[in-house]
Amino acid sequence: MNFLFVLAVGLVAGTISGIVGTGSSIMLMPVLIYQYGPKQAVPIMAVAAVMSNLSRILAWYRDVDWRACAAYSIPAIPAAALGARTLLVLPSRVVDISIGLFLIAMVPARHWLARHSLKLSLWHLAIGGAGIGYLTGIVVSTGPLSVPLFLFYGLTKGAFLATEAASSLGMYVSKSVTFQRFGALTPEVALQGLIAGSSLMFGAFIAKRFVLHLKPEAFRLLMDGIMLAAGFSMLWNAMQSQ
Repeated sequence: MNFLFVLAVGLVAGTISGIVGTGSSIMLMPVLIYQYGPKQAVPIMAVAAVMSNLSRILAWYRDVDWRACAAYSIPAIPAAALGARTLLVLPSRVVDISIGLFLIAMVPARHWLARHSLKLSLWHLAIGGAGIGYLTGIVVSTGPLSVPLFLFYGLTKGAFLATEAASSLGMYVSKSVTFQRFGALTPEVALQGLIAGSSLMFGAFIAKRFVLHLKPEAFRLLMDGIMLAAGFSMLWNAMQSQ
């Protein structure tokens, strides 16, 4: 039953992230932590995130802005590996608390970014990629930060979804390779990640038909709710492990 629950949540998370561009890790991570524990759940989610981003690229491959993708990814990929290495030396309870606080903090951070709308350049994407890449290595998902970055660059709808996914793909591959190199990504963990990722991929293709109908305000409220629920879930899990 727990296995089926992971798949069900993965399908819902994949569909939502396929519509709004992020959220799959935020939704699925609490379930994976409950099922496998935080240290095992993070590499599982890294593998699943590779598959999730790959599915969004396949769904919108004609719309990828490769210049923006390159500017973001070149610094983000090594930064994600450094962040993943940092994560592996942290205690599990610290991981839970860090992820929870980060997700909760992203709600006011996203509103602040929205109020200070700026037109970003490729250099801004590169600088943002370095910082977000490192954070992604540690805290599982930084979609709430990368989403406004690409939106302020000027990407929308299919172009935004495809480019954000292509840029994130390199980070999660780098993170997965780092986990494998340091023994955290065993064959069993990889298989669990592939199973969870398959439901995310299926959800992304379901989502494509809904993308053009989602109102901006609905997107913002959806992301705020997901981040708060997932953040408080992480903190609750940390308190239970005392």
